[in-house]
Amino acid sequence: MKAAIKKTYQWFDQRYEFTPLLEKNVTRKKVPCHLTWPACFGGLSLFCFLVQMFTGALLMMYYKPQPDQAFDSVMFIKSNVQMGWLVQRIHVVSANVMILLVFMHMYRVAYRKIFRSPRELHWVSGIVLLLLTLCMAFTGYLLPWTQLSYWGAKVGTEIPSAVPFIGSAIVEWVRRGHSISGDTLGFFYALHVAILPGIVILFMAMHFIMIRRTGISEPL
Repeated sequence: MKAAIKKTYQWFDQRYEFTPLLEKNVTRKKVPCHLTWPACFGGLSLFCFLVQMFTGALLMMYYKPQPDQAFDSVMFIKSNVQMGWLVQRIHVVSANVMILLVFMHMYRVAYRKIFRSPRELHWVSGIVLLLLTLCMAFTGYLLPWTQLSYWGAKVGTEIPSAVPFIGSAIVEWVRRGHSISGDTLGFFYALHVAILPGIVILFMAMHFIMIRRTGISEPL
């Protein structure tokens, strides 16, 4: 079995040259010798995002984003689907861990002043990624359609009403109406599973490309 896998990889490697690409960008990537475990917060955030993508794709197979079926579908996943409770719990815990790691990563960047020239855009893209991460967490919070998630979404969507002149319009746009309803659930579901992850992947690619170009920061 191993020999067959090795031959298959070699066949593709001869045509697509995977090995030089991996050696250049992953396996033989040079990093400063001063780096310690706090420097891994960004990479661990990416790992949590990948866990979110994988577990979220599994949950999408059974979740139903309709007001009369959302809660029952979540209960079905946790009670009837084999290992569904574990997948659902991993999805929830990894979301919280990802938010914590992103904040710790940004604190380290600010404390070490890594955002200075020529890395200003690293910080800007990092701020955008932080906001997108919080938006993904907020939109996902409503999906179980429980009393807690309903009132949490109601309170959270009231916050933009403090914006002068356009605050009420923003609230109505986010809720897709004057109150939390099935339209809100469908809108949040689309944001959570498609729109926001796509934007996050785009900004992550920009973030990592800029890091590759400027290199990892050296101590002052």
